[in-house]
Amino acid sequence: MTMKSVRDLLGPSVSIVLLLVAPCVAQQDSSAKIDSYIKDEMRRQQIPGLSLAVIRDGKIALVRSYGFSNVEHHVPVTPETVFQSGSIGKQFTATAVMILVEEGKLSLDDKISKYFKEAPESWKNITVRHLLTHTSGMGDYPPDFDMRRDYTEDEYLAIIKSVPLSYPTGTKWDYSNLGYVTLGILIRKVTGKFHGDFIGERIFQPLGMTTARVISEADIVPNRAAGYRLVAGKLKNQEWVSPSINTTADGSYYFTILDLAKWDAALSTDKPLRQSTLAQMWTPVKLDDGTRKAYGFGWHTDQIHNRRIVYHGGAWQGFKSFIVRFPDDKLTLIYFANSWETRDFKLARGLTAIFYPEFALPAAQPIEDKDPQVTASVRRALLKFASGAPDPNLFTPEARARLFPDQAKQIGKSLNSLSLPIAIIYTNELIERREEDGLRIYRYALNDLGTTLFCTVKLTKDDKIASLQMSLE
Repeated sequence: MTMKSVRDLLGPSVSIVLLLVAPCVAQQDSSAKIDSYIKDEMRRQQIPGLSLAVIRDGKIALVRSYGFSNVEHHVPVTPETVFQSGSIGKQFTATAVMILVEEGKLSLDDKISKYFKEAPESWKNITVRHLLTHTSGMGDYPPDFDMRRDYTEDEYLAIIKSVPLSYPTGTKWDYSNLGYVTLGILIRKVTGKFHGDFIGERIFQPLGMTTARVISEADIVPNRAAGYRLVAGKLKNQEWVSPSINTTADGSYYFTILDLAKWDAALSTDKPLRQSTLAQMWTPVKLDDGTRKAYGFGWHTDQIHNRRIVYHGGAWQGFKSFIVRFPDDKLTLIYFANSWETRDFKLARGLTAIFYPEFALPAAQPIEDKDPQVTASVRRALLKFASGAPDPNLFTPEARARLFPDQAKQIGKSLNSLSLPIAIIYTNELIERREEDGLRIYRYALNDLGTTLFCTVKLTKDDKIASLQMSLE
């Protein structure tokens, strides 16, 4: 029976491909658990389609395809479905930079002013290493950035130069898309080539990643998935961005699950990078005060539940993605989903827990959120805490007196202990709602890959925060 006939037999909603390994009881057990977990989460989160791979010792052990890559045309997801990368593309930008480092064409300790001759004075201490590790002080796109306008690289650079640094270089860690956009421009300055062409020539082509490429919505791309979002609970197509926005080095690639399986296999070899270089990329960054953040060069890198782990997620234009690697165990989990609302860290953790029960999610289950405007307000408040600029006006006078300044700082510290605060805060889930003593009480779960931060908020009738408490589990 051919793979096509297997898919035809199983129907469009779920296709199953087992490759390169003989069936065994343990694999069948994990396969059934994966199916059950993914189907439940897709139904609950309204995810149209998902592609997933389990890789052992550099070989595909299991591929799963669920749902639809295109809802309008009822096109099922297959292993050949092409998804957008989001920020898992940053590891390819970082790899391209490290190829140049290995070849002696640049140094991690080079000041970027060496390559950008008209760099502002505020950039004087920024090195290539700072850009790779999100410690430069550069932040995200400014609020007035027009996602529907085409920009040249020179125009991008002018915008980046105009944005003040968020903090002195090297003193903090703050996820920076602008830093990686700058790295892409740096690659052209060093090589004379567009970063996407350089990555294609030096990484995608040698590794046989035949469908990996920079995003182009104008080109004919076979098996391309559509991206979706939820608006008032209803599925909508992704929002449109300009062509140039989809070519930057912060995560603008097309991949299939099979492309990333080839990439994962290469990470256990000395091509395209030596193992010693990869070890450097997977070393937590050290800040100026001696503290460390569990992030290297384009990868989160940590020891969670006594297991060494490197991972990264991606979110862009109606897509979510995740890759989780356990280098010592030679196990990798990868997925792509075509819904912006996918709880990406939670989904990755639930999959991980199938293989390592110590990663299990908390027993508390999400409930229907009948007050989404409250949840949106809580998210905004938490993001302000994480940024170090909480808004006292959101609180009652009594709560303000209790929280500021000391407890407010501790809340910010708790939120910044998460792998990627902005993403995890955005995907928080309501797990309890009740009323007590005239206050509305909401409890949320913020699921990281190894822990869950619970947030309990008490609101008055006029929507002032009377209490905000955090607990880590």
